[in-house]
Amino acid sequence: MRRRRAGGRTMVERASKFLLVVVGSACFMLILYQYAGPGLSLGAPGGRAPPDDLDLFPTPDPHYEKKYYFPVRELERSLHFDMKGDDVIVFLHIQKTGGTTFGRHLVQNVRLEVPCDCRPGQKKCTCYRPNRRETWLFSRFSTGWSCGLHADWTELTNCVPGVLERRDPAALRTPRKFYYITLLRDPVSRYLSEWRHVQRGATWKTSLHMCDGRTPTPEELPPCYEGTDWSGCTLQEFMDCPYNLANNRQVRMLADLSLVGCYNLSFIPEGKRAQLLLDSAKKNLRGMAFFGLTEFQRKTQYLFERTFNLKFIRPFMQYNSTRAGGVEVGEDTIRRIEELNDLDMQLYDYARDLFQQRYQYKRQLERRQQRLRSREERLLHRAKEAPSRGDAEEPGRVPTEDYMSHIIEKW
Repeated sequence: MRRRRAGGRTMVERASKFLLVVVGSACFMLILYQYAGPGLSLGAPGGRAPPDDLDLFPTPDPHYEKKYYFPVRELERSLHFDMKGDDVIVFLHIQKTGGTTFGRHLVQNVRLEVPCDCRPGQKKCTCYRPNRRETWLFSRFSTGWSCGLHADWTELTNCVPGVLERRDPAALRTPRKFYYITLLRDPVSRYLSEWRHVQRGATWKTSLHMCDGRTPTPEELPPCYEGTDWSGCTLQEFMDCPYNLANNRQVRMLADLSLVGCYNLSFIPEGKRAQLLLDSAKKNLRGMAFFGLTEFQRKTQYLFERTFNLKFIRPFMQYNSTRAGGVEVGEDTIRRIEELNDLDMQLYDYARDLFQQRYQYKRQLERRQQRLRSREERLLHRAKEAPSRGDAEEPGRVPTEDYMSHIIEKW
C-alpha cells in the first residue's frame, strides 16, 4: 500500500514537472517572438507584403540570352497617360495578329473610372474621358475604321490628328499626345492564318493604302485574283502571287512608306527598298508606346498595364489552338513562307528580343522595389515596437540569471 502511494506521488511529481517545462517553454517562445517576430510574416502589420498580381505573370527566364543591345531608355517605357487630359491611345491593327481580341480587351476589359459604353448589336463602343465627352481611344471598336480598313503606320500618323479634330473640335486646346500601340505575331503562323482567312472569302480590298496624299494605281498594286474575292485559293496559289500584300505585311504596315516611294517599286532598287523598310519598321516599333506579341498573352498584358498604369479586369488567355495551328504543311513549304516573309522574320526576331528584355527589366525592377518596401515596413514596425518592449521589461533583472528558471518561477 505504501509503495502504491509512493508510486502515485512520483507520477504526480513527474507530470507536474513535465507540465511546468511545457508551460515554461511556451512562455519562452512568446517572449522570444517579441524580439524576433517583427521580421516574420504572420498576417500582422509590418510583416511581408501580401502577394500581388506579380504572381499572375510568368517568371522571367534567368538564362535568356539577349541578341540585341537596347539602352535602358528603350526598356523603361513608363509614361504618364493622362486620360483626363488630351492623351489618346492609337491601336495599329495588323491583320491576323490577335488584334480583334486585344481590341475587345481595350473597350470591355479595362478597369476605368468611366467604362466604355458597349451596347448589344453595335460594332463600336463609346469610350469617353471621365471628365468630358471626348474619346481617349482610337481603334476599330471605338472610332471604327476612320482612317481606312486596317490603316498602317503611314496612314494613321497622317490621318488620326485630323479625324479627332473633326470629331472633337475645341478652341485653344493643347495639342493632343498620341500613344501608338500594336501587336506582332510569328510570321509563318500569321501568314497561314491570313491564307485561311482569304480562302474562306475574306478580302481587304476596301483598304485605302493612302500614301503621300494618294492611293496606289492598279499598275502599282495589281490584284491577285479576278472577281469579288479569292475564296478557295490553295496555299500554293497564295504564295505564287508576287503582289500579295500578305508577304512581309508586318514590316510594310509599321514602316514609313514615304521613304521608299510608297507602292512605286521602281522608285529605288529592290535591295535598298527592303532595307529601308526594315530599318523604318524597327525604328517605329521602338518609338511606339507599347507593342505586344500574340504568342505571349500574359506578358503582353503585364507590359501594357505597367506602361499605361491601367489594369485589366480579367487576365488574358493564351490560346495555342488557332486556325493556323490546324494547318499541316511540310518543311519545304515553311521555308518558302519564311523566304517570302524574310523582312517580317527579321523584324519579329528583333521585336521578340526587345519584348523579352522589357519584360525582364520591368519584373526585376518591380521585385527590387517590392523588397525595398517590405524592408522599410519591417524597420518601421520594429521602430514602433521598440518602446513598448522597453517598458515591458522587468527592472533590476540580473543579466546572468538563468532565464528559463526565471520564467518558470514567475509562472
